[in-house]
Amino acid sequence: MVKIGILGYGNLGRGVEAAVKKNSDMELVAVYTRRDPASLTINTEGVPVKSTADLDTGKEAIDVLVICGGSATDLPAMTPKFAAMYNVIDSFDTHARVPEHFANVDKASKAAGKVGIISCGWDPGMFSISRVYAHAVLPDGKDYTFWGKGVSQGHSDAVRRIEGVLDARQYTVPVPAALEKVRNGENPELTTREKHTRECFVVAEEGADLARIENEIKTMPNYFSDYDTTVTFISAEEMKANHSGLPHGGSVIYAGESSDGTNHVIEYSLKLDSNPEFTGSVLIAYARAAARLNSEGVSGAKTVFDIAPAYLSAQSGEELRAHLL
Repeated sequence: MVKIGILGYGNLGRGVEAAVKKNSDMELVAVYTRRDPASLTINTEGVPVKSTADLDTGKEAIDVLVICGGSATDLPAMTPKFAAMYNVIDSFDTHARVPEHFANVDKASKAAGKVGIISCGWDPGMFSISRVYAHAVLPDGKDYTFWGKGVSQGHSDAVRRIEGVLDARQYTVPVPAALEKVRNGENPELTTREKHTRECFVVAEEGADLARIENEIKTMPNYFSDYDTTVTFISAEEMKANHSGLPHGGSVIYAGESSDGTNHVIEYSLKLDSNPEFTGSVLIAYARAAARLNSEGVSGAKTVFDIAPAYLSAQSGEELRAHLL
């Protein structure tokens, strides 16, 4: 039985909780929050909700701590800090800063004799694996990644952190013409701006400087500055009525040649009713792998590239070979 602790109980934390319930070899033993623990009501009865201050004393009861900080500013500090005490998993999603984050987690987890698996989700995560497999099988080719249409949790959170913003949803939308060219195997050269647009729906504080908020969104590096972005200010009532769900999805498409003129297109696609629940399910699979690896004496930071598929599955090697190979 893999004993799971959750750090952070927003949408992703609840997604992790739902995933634990679906895995008979998992047990949720504690939820840690930076808020008042008494303010949280979790769905699993009997699981203690604790303050993050209690993390210093919870190490013996938890096999893997799933860190659900949920933002580009939280995880670079939180994951290395707790990698010094626990086997940890996170879903860090700022692609440009992955090498830096990996190095920080690697140093902390190796010193502690623990495993830290970073950037587990679907992109980075499952999409990353698809890209590596495609490049390995067809080295003469090119990959394209399209996200959406769907709500990006990290981008929405980034907007919510802007001064004067009460709530926000950000939708990533593929450009249909670009998607069609790639699926046809045309291998077009596409800029970031030509592949996707971004739509932001924002509830602002009364009297807030809307022009400043819009400018901060559109110029935010790593999130919006490279995209055509629209910002629409709406009421809290409209947000609740029309933007309360968290759907997402997308595709990784790879077009390559096995010999001159012999073309192949590989596509891996996801259509998700709930982005946080699917991401939580991925995190839990990699939590299983972290516990197994650490029990074998492995330590240090890992990514999805480093984990063999058998480590993710609750099935034995014999079962996998008999039914899924």
